[in-house]
Amino acid sequence: MNANVSYAPRRAPESERHTLRGLDYHVTRWRAAADTAGSPLVLLHGWMDAGATFQFLVDELPATWSCAAPDWRGFGRTSWAPGGYWFPDYFADLDRLLDILCPDEPATLIGHSMGGNVVLAYAGLRPRRVRRVVCIEGFGLARTQPGQAPDRVRRWLDELREEPAFARFASFEALAAHLQRKNPRLDPARARFIASAWARENEDGSWQMRSDPAHKRVNPVLYRREESEACWRAIEAPVLYVVAVDSPHLAALGEDATVTRMSSLIRTLEPCTIAAAGHMVHHDQPAALAAQIDAFLSRT
Repeated sequence: MNANVSYAPRRAPESERHTLRGLDYHVTRWRAAADTAGSPLVLLHGWMDAGATFQFLVDELPATWSCAAPDWRGFGRTSWAPGGYWFPDYFADLDRLLDILCPDEPATLIGHSMGGNVVLAYAGLRPRRVRRVVCIEGFGLARTQPGQAPDRVRRWLDELREEPAFARFASFEALAAHLQRKNPRLDPARARFIASAWARENEDGSWQMRSDPAHKRVNPVLYRREESEACWRAIEAPVLYVVAVDSPHLAALGEDATVTRMSSLIRTLEPCTIAAAGHMVHHDQPAALAAQIDAFLSRT
């Protein structure tokens, strides 16, 4: 394969823009092959990702499904939030997005990592608004203790004094090579496609991430897992819980991320394991993931 050739989408993506809660939101949409009725599958990306990189997964899903993937606030081509980033805003953004994307029926939500955490919580917050959930590597975060709060807030205060920035890469090729080093499962074509979705070219010819560097600041609000679990217990929709065999997060979270623990919280949970994949399952094994999602959607 020519290392300079990028991935060629089989389903043509379209770009849409919507004004949402004061921000200019970008949505990538893939139309169904036929004029079929129904709302799109709503694909929600993780931290530092963008909606466009669901392209590999969309290409493997049946062409009869339409799909829509927003860029979360401060990521991809969506505008930045000047006041910083707070997790409840993702719930509120999704709430308004569904009014646009799925106004007349409950939504099917497919979320990866941070997006998976958002859809699990939202499915418990708005159970009648959600028909089905696919949670890909969305395990929640590690438990925290109140005693961690002073150091966390001090760190945040210190970080506010400095302007964060992402690394610059001398060329597009250097960025694509960096992505392959971080994830050796990527072939050159997919690495170049992801690089073009994640980054922009500067005037001097260097490349850096499109996302708001403010995402690099630590969150001063401790993650309270007990609150997330309370939301998960209220889920009514069927949930496909996707875990990658080589996920680095399983070991980090321990028992909390296991199917046994999650099944005790989400009574509708159906476990699914994807082999030969790390955390970025939709990049590593899109065909295997699409087959599991298609089977799940067909029977629920």
